[in-house]
Amino acid sequence: MEQETKVVQMHHRSAFSELGLEETLRRVITKTQELYLSDNIPWVIGYSGGKDSTATLQLIWNAVRALPEEKRKKPIHVISTDTLVENPIVAKWVEHSLDAMRVAAAAQAVNIEPHRLLPALQDRYWVNLIGRGYPAPRPMFRWCTSRLKINPSNKFISELAEQNGEAILVLGTRKQESSARKTAIERYEGSTRDLLSRNGNPKLDRVWVYTPVDTWSNDDIWEYLVTEQNPWGYNNRDLLAIYRGATADNECPLVVDTSTPSCGDSRFGCFVCTLVDKDKSMQAMIKNDEEKQWMLPLSEFRNKYLDVKNDWDHRDFRRMDRSLVIHKDGLLHGPYKQRRREELLFELLKAQRVVQETGPAHVRDLELISLEELEEIRRLWVKEKHEFEDSLPGIYRRALDKDYPKSEFDEGQTISAEDVEVLRKVAASSQDPDELHFQLVRELLHIEQGYRTASRRAGIYEAFEKALEGGAFDSEREALEFAQERARLMKEAESPAAAGTVPDISMVFGEGTGSPEASP
Repeated sequence: MEQETKVVQMHHRSAFSELGLEETLRRVITKTQELYLSDNIPWVIGYSGGKDSTATLQLIWNAVRALPEEKRKKPIHVISTDTLVENPIVAKWVEHSLDAMRVAAAAQAVNIEPHRLLPALQDRYWVNLIGRGYPAPRPMFRWCTSRLKINPSNKFISELAEQNGEAILVLGTRKQESSARKTAIERYEGSTRDLLSRNGNPKLDRVWVYTPVDTWSNDDIWEYLVTEQNPWGYNNRDLLAIYRGATADNECPLVVDTSTPSCGDSRFGCFVCTLVDKDKSMQAMIKNDEEKQWMLPLSEFRNKYLDVKNDWDHRDFRRMDRSLVIHKDGLLHGPYKQRRREELLFELLKAQRVVQETGPAHVRDLELISLEELEEIRRLWVKEKHEFEDSLPGIYRRALDKDYPKSEFDEGQTISAEDVEVLRKVAASSQDPDELHFQLVRELLHIEQGYRTASRRAGIYEAFEKALEGGAFDSEREALEFAQERARLMKEAESPAAAGTVPDISMVFGEGTGSPEASP
């Protein structure tokens, strides 16, 4: 079916309107070349695979390639951070782009080196969500961005600046994109160097910022991309097709005074993102293209199991450190309960299996969660959460219908998974739906197990005490009453009118302070 095109008026002034595209590009390229040759400071270009970073990299690449070969010596690092939960279409696009860049840079003798950056294992999304039980990110508890995106790129840039004294960060941010991004760009202005701005991040105080397309509009970006050849051999019109497919009506308006398609409003990100109500770009891709409907299990998993508005009952009434925090008239719930974490893992693996079995050939090996992440989740469950029944291999087997590829979690256990199930049944009670008694006894047994072969048992009593303090409740109601009584005693102790002996409230309950959504 032929693609329908709407014609609309341009709402933003074009950066090309005064001098035209050709002359504007010539001037930007000349300035870029002068900046590149002015010192030996290495450059870092942030590349996400989107239109702005693609246009920026293309502009820098063409500027450097136009120099004599002997002057192209200064390194340019292209960094792309893969959160490992990106929209898989975009993730594959970026991965293949980096491979193409590596080949093209060598063939064209430009000193451009692509890098695919990954979050540290302990920072990855599934390790924190399913392993530690962090609730899905939300505005007041946005734990994902720094761990998945900021930390890997900042680590690379800061290490480069440390090695070379300084670094120049080239970004594709533009003032038109949003008021927040415009504010961010304006923070970089007021530089003591021509063309460069100081970095607003104090952790990157030796990193300068160059934003060559900051005055360009969406339509300028697309005009440049579809009229200038991509230097690493990719067809920018394919990128345009991805954006077009990610818009609700599958249309790319035509701007009348430039005859350039405008698909600037589509945004790509993590398919699990819960900081927005819906992943509109993925939903549009699934709706507009039958070849992308294999992503439907991913969209359904996100919408059904990562609902931040209705996850209260799936979360422990205690914080991660087992403390109690009163919020409004109840307790502020913390990490996901064991059964919810196990359910999330099962459903994620099941979605992976459906994609592999029903999707096109190029996604038959798609992994939504890696074996490395599964092993870290397993370690967290057994070692830190005392869930020594080691349920992960069984969940893997049920979801994927094949054996877990790693051996048993060996820590000298003398209590089998079957024994743990017997314990669960014995401790079960209709008045204890959260299995608090079972969890406490299991934790005490696991602590004893850990010290069984130790030559010195120093610390075992402190570990027992901590376990008993965190599990000394028959129900959430009893825990709330306990926390309220503690709060009352604290208030009395702080009152100027308090007289006589002040109760030792530290003996009543351990500390449990902090903002309601500061941590799980």
